Amino acid sequence: MSYFHVVFTLPHELIPFCQRNPQLLYNLLFRASAATMLPIANDPKHLGAEIGFLSILHTWGQNLLPHPHLHCVIPAGGLSADRARWVHPKYPFFLPVKVLSRVFRGKFVDGLKRAYRQKKIRFSRANAALEEPKHFLRFLRTLFREDWVVYAKPAFGGAPQVLRYLGRYTHRVAISNHRLLAFDGERVTFRWKVYAHGNKQRKMTLAANEFLRRFLQHVLPRGFVRIRQFGFLANSCRTARLNLARQLLTATPKPREPCTPADPGPGTWLCPRCGAAMHIGPNLTATQLASRCSFFDSS
Repeated sequence: MSYFHVVFTLPHELIPFCQRNPQLLYNLLFRASAATMLPIANDPKHLGAEIGFLSILHTWGQNLLPHPHLHCVIPAGGLSADRARWVHPKYPFFLPVKVLSRVFRGKFVDGLKRAYRQKKIRFSRANAALEEPKHFLRFLRTLFREDWVVYAKPAFGGAPQVLRYLGRYTHRVAISNHRLLAFDGERVTFRWKVYAHGNKQRKMTLAANEFLRRFLQHVLPRGFVRIRQFGFLANSCRTARLNLARQLLTATPKPREPCTPADPGPGTWLCPRCGAAMHIGPNLTATQLASRCSFFDSS
């Protein structure tokens, strides 16, 4: 079985709230992401199955600044409604990212509204104005004006790849020793990746106090659980559901629908995925290709 990797990221406007209310906001991040994926996966329009997944909270970026996000590891497919077969995913990206993003945004903002009405949110001095209802509602409207980042990474592959990933990420802290390069008694130098520039490796030097400040802001509240399971991997039903999934996987082979219904004729190329005939389309000039792209972009 292959596995998918989906990442839910909170917008930077919420970082001050996370720092002031880590227990509240990070619990809401877990709940909102689960309440997004489970119903969308259960919708027959997308997958039509009960899925299970593991969520891992990270609060940092490579430069140790706050970057709260969840890594979700998801088996490719799920249990049918009658639990009589294993449902394989329809899409190579598992679930549509734009749908996940919009639903996740709505679930999280709704949770913020509820927490505000219950007076559970603590405001920092810089955000004290948001204690007024009209200002807080205006702030929530700004959150709806932007697309929230939900990223579906390519499939992991099989179980060995997932185990390697989990071994690296589940108990990782904000920075590991191999990234630390030097300490002269006053400044700390460490290696970091700039994801916006093709994962280029850079060096950063910070005063020791600033390095400690950045590192310690990622210490979670005492007793906070940063690895959680949902769906058929939840603690309440995991053993029984996993045994059923293993049985169904052996009894439900993955369908291999032909890309095209035509039989291969003499001299035609075969699709490397399904073995059906591949049809060669017309040769287009650059001008013709540009006109076709502009037509589809405007439709």
